[in-house]
Amino acid sequence: MSNRELVVLGTSSAVPTRHRNHNGYLLRWDGQGFLFDPGEGTQRQMLHAGVSASDVHWLCLTHFHGDHCLGVPGVVQRVSRDRVAHPVNAVYPASGEVYWRRLRHAAVFADTAVIDEHPVSGELAGVGPLTAHRLSHPVESYGYRLQEPHGRRMLPDRLAAHGIRGPEIGELQRTGSVRGVTLDQVSAPRPGQSAAFVMDTRLCDAVFRLADGADLLVIEATFLSAEAALAEEYGHLTAHQAGVVAAESRVRRLVLTHFSERYGYDREPDFLAEVRRSYDGEVLLARDLMRVPVPRRQVQEPAK
Repeated sequence: MSNRELVVLGTSSAVPTRHRNHNGYLLRWDGQGFLFDPGEGTQRQMLHAGVSASDVHWLCLTHFHGDHCLGVPGVVQRVSRDRVAHPVNAVYPASGEVYWRRLRHAAVFADTAVIDEHPVSGELAGVGPLTAHRLSHPVESYGYRLQEPHGRRMLPDRLAAHGIRGPEIGELQRTGSVRGVTLDQVSAPRPGQSAAFVMDTRLCDAVFRLADGADLLVIEATFLSAEAALAEEYGHLTAHQAGVVAAESRVRRLVLTHFSERYGYDREPDFLAEVRRSYDGEVLLARDLMRVPVPRRQVQEPAK
């Protein structure tokens, strides 16, 4: 399996701070780079993180508030300047087409033909390996999920017990049975890995669908619970709500981000305490330039 990790480029919300850049998240996944919500300054953050324009294969926007998209012009122009040859798939809400056009062509530059546009609309959409769900925010916003197909792992002891070896193993995997022995008898389920990306939203069913069983969940935690009314008004989550999502969805590794500028690093213990009210799994409070590996694949015990 290729290296799968999250490279955090920025962790602030509407306003950057001295320590937190606007949003920006690159998910490396089997030789593909999924760049989510590049805010202002993302091109420079990529330089600090050792990420090049050639590492970007997907450019995904949840919505068109500035902290989630103002880095698009720089990223696109860098793709052109560096002569990136592979396709770069741009995924964004169809309702924001006018804003996409403005960002895509924000300045004079030698344009590139590698940008392949995929506007999404509706409650549920699929683009390549991504699934997009409509969230609850004052403007149309989508969360994204990357899901590896489920498979099976072969069990050498059971194969040996049934005398299955060599080319017969491949035949068993292709057809489901060999000499009366079924695939279920000599293999165990292998859940596909998954990563979910949930930005600006209130709690809604789509958040839980995106997070369901995710190995890695990157989710906004803009406010602490003392500002819950403000979070609801502006369409955001609190840290406690993010913990509830992770707990109910059985998330393996939770990454909190998109922090309001009102909170400094000294408030990180408060965010963790709120999450711990409901979730006892692994929690990371994102900081700029942090790298987070996708958890190792779960091993499901074979049936007796």
